[in-house]
Amino acid sequence: MANLTRWDPFGEMARFDPFRDMNDYFKGFMLRPVFQGLEAEPEIKLEISETDQAYTVKADVPGVKKEDIQVSIEGNQVSISAEVKQEKEEKEGNKLVRSERYYGKQFRSFSLAHDIDEAKSEAAYNDGVLKLTLPKKAGAETKKLAIK
Repeated sequence: MANLTRWDPFGEMARFDPFRDMNDYFKGFMLRPVFQGLEAEPEIKLEISETDQAYTVKADVPGVKKEDIQVSIEGNQVSISAEVKQEKEEKEGNKLVRSERYYGKQFRSFSLAHDIDEAKSEAAYNDGVLKLTLPKKAGAETKKLAIK
């Protein structure tokens, strides 16, 4: 009788995990992604470079007319917004098979280290790329304080 074991009826319940073998239930069951085949909403991508006099910003805004792009500058804050309109139709003969429309607004805002001279700023849009030339405001140099 040296091999006695104490049995705890509630010990098994404490170790019960209903989700332990959940992966076994779905093994071999292929779930098709719900949004497969749908195009993701485009996003404004930026490339910012700096010289001593100005910033140059290149923003990718493909498929947008230049009339639908707005740029605003307030101090060192630059905001770019674009209204996107995309329509796509697929036909087989005279029968319409699929029609997709996307209308939305994209927005991108960022801060620069120096204030921008709005009066001298320039913008050009060509082949889906918005190019901004943003001169730094005169007298906006960083002042260094001496520690006493």
